[in-house]
Amino acid sequence: MFIQTESTPNPATLKFLPGQTVLEAGTADFPAADTASKSPLALRIFAVDCVTGVFFGTDFVTVTKADAIDWDHIKPAILGAIMEHFQSGQPVLDGEAAATGHAAHDGPDSGIVDQIKELLDTRVRPAVAQDGGDITFHGFDQGIVYLHMQGACAGCPSSTLTLKMGIENLLRHYIPEVLEVRPVAA
Repeated sequence: MFIQTESTPNPATLKFLPGQTVLEAGTADFPAADTASKSPLALRIFAVDCVTGVFFGTDFVTVTKADAIDWDHIKPAILGAIMEHFQSGQPVLDGEAAATGHAAHDGPDSGIVDQIKELLDTRVRPAVAQDGGDITFHGFDQGIVYLHMQGACAGCPSSTLTLKMGIENLLRHYIPEVLEVRPVAA
């Protein structure tokens, strides 16, 4: 098994590509070790010292490390943990579906929300997945879209710029009712 790695815009995060499917659909975010109990793979990765976050996409694993350590010191152990997991035959998640990235929304703005979700799915999510992350919709209220960034995008120095200049401009261009985009914590 050969696992490729790619850097991300977030210097504390590295994207690992195992060359096989990680999740069949959706994403899974483990922002801390105590959130990883449902994932044998995430637990293995968190067992490596100084790992502070794990995120799964369909064909990648994104790992965030503590600032105090260099990638050269922990990358081999993370590669080993990922390889061990896939060779063990264990599932990535224990009987739990991955997140879809959508919050339900009914009411007078449901048409606008459907348009927002469509643009996020077709234009935004593929781009942030390239960088090892994901973005989830959390709501729309009085012209403000609330989004949560995950994986490499969470805590990335350029995430505010991505939200404001990229996503906000895109949504405002296609949907005049959108006035602003704001980040939310999980």
